[in-house]
Amino acid sequence: MKKKILIEGMSCNHCVGHVKDALEALDGVSSIEVSLEGNCATVETSVEDNILKEAIEEEGYDVIGIE
Repeated sequence: MKKKILIEGMSCNHCVGHVKDALEALDGVSSIEVSLEGNCATVETSVEDNILKEAIEEEGYDVIGIE
């Protein structure tokens, strides 16, 4: 299932890298695209939303929604 994660707090490419690394560390997540301009990440995953949110928020960013 494709999910779009809306993220606040990313300000540079290092932030993008932190979010991407956090998502890559989860089993069941593939096809990760993180957009600084769009303040979002798009992933192909079977992982539950709360696990995705927790992984990103542990890196210091706010998840404002998952579509």
